[in-house]
Amino acid sequence: MKILLVEDDMTLAMGIEYSLKNENFEVVCAATLKESRNKFKEDDIDLILLDVTLPDGSGYDFCREIRENDTTPIIFLTACDEEVNIVLGLDMGADDYLTKPVRVRELIARINAVARRRGLQKEDQLKDRIICKDLVIFPLKYEVYKGREKIFLTSSEYKLLLLLVENRGNVLTRKQLLGKIWDIEGDFIEEKTLTVYIKRLREKLLEDKEEPYIETIRGIGYKWIEVRK
Repeated sequence: MKILLVEDDMTLAMGIEYSLKNENFEVVCAATLKESRNKFKEDDIDLILLDVTLPDGSGYDFCREIRENDTTPIIFLTACDEEVNIVLGLDMGADDYLTKPVRVRELIARINAVARRRGLQKEDQLKDRIICKDLVIFPLKYEVYKGREKIFLTSSEYKLLLLLVENRGNVLTRKQLLGKIWDIEGDFIEEKTLTVYIKRLREKLLEDKEEPYIETIRGIGYKWIEVRK
């Protein structure tokens, strides 16, 4: 995903750019409205991070211009945290509004949320992570986040989560789960072991009983529920 970062504070802009690139986003930077307009026309921009107060005008003006004939997602980044400013930005057509100081983890989560709503994310952009509902899983790092909070799982809990998510929508039998997670024939392990791990995983993920992550298929096994449209 290519992001246009419009920010005149160079120190802040460099920090945000560095963090976004570490998350495999492509970043184009601009410090003024004039520069923003030019780069928006020249580059194939997927999302805009837009400061409100700029040297040659207001980010609101740029947002208004874009919304006249374009639907590119816009997230405002600004020190203006009063409700009237937030409402103004959203009423102009912005997708989200984030106040400074910017917390990187929250910013990434907001970008991913907007991208999911707009259908911008592609498989090659997500090869280092799995996004499922409000969870973000980094398979190579063995890390799981729910929103901005990191969830600490044991090795077996993590393997169980990953196996369920990678097969989301499909039922995995208890024997399949036991065999793949513990690498031995499931018949030799108490089935209560799996029940305990499922229970602990649900608790650590703070599963909502009204919209659960994991569905129990009685007498068979478990299924990770696909995102409801």
